[in-house]
Amino acid sequence: MSHDHFSETFPKGALWGAAALIACAITLTVVARDRGVGRVDRPASAVVEEVDVRFEDRADGAIVAFRVDASSEVRRVEIGRFAPGTSGFVRGVLRGLARERKLESLDDAGAFRLTRWADGRLSIEDPRTGRYVELGAFGATNSAAFAGLLPETRGGP
Repeated sequence: MSHDHFSETFPKGALWGAAALIACAITLTVVARDRGVGRVDRPASAVVEEVDVRFEDRADGAIVAFRVDASSEVRRVEIGRFAPGTSGFVRGVLRGLARERKLESLDDAGAFRLTRWADGRLSIEDPRTGRYVELGAFGATNSAAFAGLLPETRGGP
C-alpha cells in the first residue's frame, strides 16, 4: 500500500499579514494610551456645595443618610431617609461604592463626599477608595435623589 505524502505549508503571506496586524494593534494601543485617547477626566469647576454623608442600613430595610463632621463622625445630623423598596438608584450607587471598599478590604465605615459643582454637575466620591461617580450621567431624576441631601436643596444647613 502506497501512501502519498505531500508537504503543504501555510502561506507565508498570511503569516506576515497576521504578524503585521498584531504589531499594528499593539502600536496603536500604546500610542492611544500615551496620548490619552478615550480617557475621561473630570472637568475643572468650582465647588458650590459639599457635604460628607454616611449611609446606614436599618433593620426595616430603610437607608438613613447622615451629614457628618469632616473631622469626626461623632457629630452627625440626619439629612435623608430612603424607605424600604424605594430609591433603587441610590441603593445601586451605594452598593457599587461598598463593593469597591470590600474589594480593597476596607470596612464600611466612613463617609462619602457629595458635591454640587458650579457647572451644575452632581457627584459622589469615596475618599477612601478614590471611586468617583458622576450622578448627572444617569439622568435628572436619578441625580435628584442625591441632590435632596444637599443643604441648599433641603432649605438649610
